[in-house]
Amino acid sequence: MATTDAEGANEWAGTRLTLDLWHPNCWAIEATERTDGGVLAHAIYNSPRTETDAPNSVNGLFTAFGETNEDVEALLDAIRESDRAGNLLELQERFGRARDAPGNVVREFFLEYDPADMVCPTLLEHGFVHSAPVRIENGREEWQVCFVGERTDIRESLDAVQETSGAEVSVESMSSSGHAGRTPREHRLDTLTTTQRKVFEHAREAGYYEWPREASTRELADDMDVSKTTLLEHLRKAESKLLDP
Repeated sequence: MATTDAEGANEWAGTRLTLDLWHPNCWAIEATERTDGGVLAHAIYNSPRTETDAPNSVNGLFTAFGETNEDVEALLDAIRESDRAGNLLELQERFGRARDAPGNVVREFFLEYDPADMVCPTLLEHGFVHSAPVRIENGREEWQVCFVGERTDIRESLDAVQETSGAEVSVESMSSSGHAGRTPREHRLDTLTTTQRKVFEHAREAGYYEWPREASTRELADDMDVSKTTLLEHLRKAESKLLDP
């Protein structure tokens, strides 16, 4: 599941895609399917071989996020209980990435696990270079990638990824670009929780931000089957993150 460091990926040119992905034997997919929290995968680091007949392990840097402390604690417990996860070391001093994570609560950690469970090498082998941290929620992974081959070869390459890794992959978005870097708006949207993003996008599509307004908060709340107070809480938090300089 984990990725190599995405910091240097901004120089690639090609077709940009957002992939919705599931693959077997992934501790993060399993843990987020069972809990309300989510995970951002930032980077992996090789570990030395401890026994001559044992496979190398890797250590990954991750951010756990959620709406509440209870959500994040439940997620971390699920990861610790996974037979596919090794030692989990929670970080007291952050690496500076957590502030860009979605969720009201974020906690960074290192985790040791088997590199054979990673899908990143398969994606790279078939021309998909990731350009942002991988986001895992609800038992699915969201990959922001750049395909460095011809656009007409994307379908064949995705089929090869699925056949090789046993993954399920669908394309959520695709655009041609000379640069794989993401816009400031895209980065800000990534800091929203799933609920905050749904509420904000619905408000925008319903004309809440038009002048004059085409929808009231009561109407938005009814559309999403939540109370007006709950809707306003999510909407104000989303607006705060999007407007934060």
